[in-house]
Amino acid sequence: MAPMPNGEGSPDFRTILGIRFFQGSAAAAVDRMGAGGLLVVPAAPALKDLGTDAAYREALVHADLALADSAFMVLIWNYMEKDSVRRLSGLEYLRELLRRAEVREPGNTVWIKASKASATRNVRWLERQGIDVPEECIYLAPMYGREIDDPALLELLERIRPRHVVVTIGGGPQERLGLYLKRRLSFEPAIHCTGAAIAFLSGDQVRIPMWADRFYLGWFFRAISEPTTYIPRYWGARKLLALMRDYRGRLPMESEG
Repeated sequence: MAPMPNGEGSPDFRTILGIRFFQGSAAAAVDRMGAGGLLVVPAAPALKDLGTDAAYREALVHADLALADSAFMVLIWNYMEKDSVRRLSGLEYLRELLRRAEVREPGNTVWIKASKASATRNVRWLERQGIDVPEECIYLAPMYGREIDDPALLELLERIRPRHVVVTIGGGPQERLGLYLKRRLSFEPAIHCTGAAIAFLSGDQVRIPMWADRFYLGWFFRAISEPTTYIPRYWGARKLLALMRDYRGRLPMESEG
């Protein structure tokens, strides 16, 4: 993908914690990804580790497009900077992506899933939307360690050569996997690291209505659906406040703190 304009001074981007977040519409974001590249949708529970997780930080820095999905980050930034950054959620982006004919065409999109049960629910939902997903276009990701090396996935993608790869394995590992694919593949598909977005639509996780997503309430729906899982995760995300207070537009680096 061709280099994009610097976030500073550009109405289409805002640089927060050293990451250039896109400020256009979901449709414009999907259009930009049409030429290929890596899209990331970082959430607060992962963003809080930006200063200490070098591999995660590298993935966000080298992404071709980052969406300001984190309501917490957007609210903090707008308050501190007296700004008007617009949140663009992964859910909104995915809904727009799935409207595109090239994504709906069988064999054009490979879906990377975390488990067989998740894959089954999500594929059934896609079929109800009129999207046929061939079995060979579903890949069950292993549990990745700190270093990602997945030759089986590379072989699959090189053989199918899809135009789109949708990664739905969760924040942190999925961004690192996305960068791994971007650097290792001999062609340049659009790699969409959208995390749990499809699970909110398919019922694999709690369904989040679009009105709740627009009003920054997705976290609340997740927390009440599985409190023991998500309340500690969102409570831990409070560390993002101190990180943004200290760094604002600069990229946090472990050596600085």
